[in-house]
Formats: sequence, C-alpha cells, structure tokens
Amino acid sequence: MDQDREKLIDLAVAGDRDALEALLTQAQDMVFHLSLRMLGTVPDAEDAAQEILIKIMTRLSTFRRECAYSTWVYRIAVNHLKSYKKGMFARRPLSFEYYGEDIRCGREGDMPDLSQGVDRALLAEELKYSCTNVMLQCLDPEERCIFILGAMFRADSRVAGEILDMTPEAYRQRLSRIRRRVGDFLGEYCGHAGGSRSCARRVDYAAATHRLDPRNLEYVRLERTEEYKQAMERLDELSLLFDSLPGYRATPRSRRFLEELLRSGEMDVVRNT
Repeated sequence: MDQDREKLIDLAVAGDRDALEALLTQAQDMVFHLSLRMLGTVPDAEDAAQEILIKIMTRLSTFRRECAYSTWVYRIAVNHLKSYKKGMFARRPLSFEYYGEDIRCGREGDMPDLSQGVDRALLAEELKYSCTNVMLQCLDPEERCIFILGAMFRADSRVAGEILDMTPEAYRQRLSRIRRRVGDFLGEYCGHAGGSRSCARRVDYAAATHRLDPRNLEYVRLERTEEYKQAMERLDELSLLFDSLPGYRATPRSRRFLEELLRSGEMDVVRNT
C-alpha cells in the first residue's frame, strides 16, 4: 500500500489528475471525520474539510516523505482546524462549567412532547452523538486535537507528537490530564457513562432549545466507518460510551465538491497557487 501511494504521489505531482483524485479521495473521509470532531457541526466540518483538501492538493509537491502521507495529511488538517475561526463554536466558545450548568438546569420534566412523530430512540441516539461532539468543544483547540487523536483515533504517541509538534512524552502527559477532565465531566453528567442525565429524557428539552431538530437528524443519517469505531480506545470506566461512537465518511456534499473541483478548468490554477 505504501509503495502504491508513493507512485500515486509521484504521478500526482507530475500532473496526473487520476492519481491526484485517488490521493484526495483516500484523505477525504479522515479529514471530514477529524473536522467534525474538532468543530462539532456537520456544516462547519464540510466547509473546513473542503478547505483542507485544497491545501493538501496545493501543497502536495512540498511533501518530502520524511513521515507517512497520513501523518502529513493530519498535520495539515490539525493546523487548519486549530486556527479555524468560522465555526459556530469559535464564535460561541463553551466550557465544562457552562455546559454542566446547562445540563443541570435543563427542565426535562416540564417539556411537552416535541418529537414530531419521530421515533424517540432515534432522537436519543442523535442527541448522544451531537452532545458528545459539543462536549469536545469545551476543550481548547489543542486539547481537543490531543484528545481526539489519542482517545478516539488511537494514534501512537510518537505519531501524534509528530502531528502536533511535541514530544511523545509531553503528548502522553497532556492526554492523561485531558482524559481525566473529560472522564470527570462524563461521569457526572452523561447517563451512558454512569452520570445523572439521560439522552432519552433530554430529547424534548433539546428540541425546545434548538439543539435537536427532529426533521433534520444530521448524525444518524451520516454514513459511518467501522474502522474508526473499532479504533476508538477503551477509556477505563467510560469505554462503553466511546465504543459506541461511530466514525463518519465524508458527506455527499463534500464528495460532490471534490469531484467538481478535480474536473474543473480552474483546478490547475488552484494547484499552482
């Protein structure tokens, strides 16, 4: 596989459109999945993933092969996402304290049925995936990267350190501290991890506060990738929660963008920018 990818890189740099398409298609799912975890909403992840793919395309000739192609792709993606300012949560930052207070004060028992006839188990599943991604926004961008790479993508500390430009030892120490913070929060509030709140009970409150739209279930309709689900690390007492979180393939909108870009007359101009 590595030899085939080396050939694809050589061909793409030389101007072979099919080779470039193959490389970008290989990167598309992992770029979208990382963007979704980092930014917390599907529209923001779609937009950021498009920008990252353009960066990969325009910088491919600078890839010196001193690391794996996937490491290089993740480094570009991480650097872009850490400084991404257009996402919803970049404009409305969260903290564990704020999010915890919101969960505590949620008036689940006072809400009417707002399911709009949609299966409530499906709504609870959507809320679980949405809430977990929102929870990640309580970490600052670098902490989020560390946690996602270590706890969700199960990256080796050497590779993760290379992506984040830190030593493996520093990466492991920071990951351990972040795990404890996330674990403490989930252990107190998340019913899937032994906490006091249940997604099923919060469905109507989430719909009333526009955190959940029964007519537009973004997460449950996304195409999932079993390899990411299997790669998620078992996090001690929180393993049940993280084992249940899927990975996601790029959306149809993202795939159309890539196809149209690669076949456009402006592609050569973009590549040489």
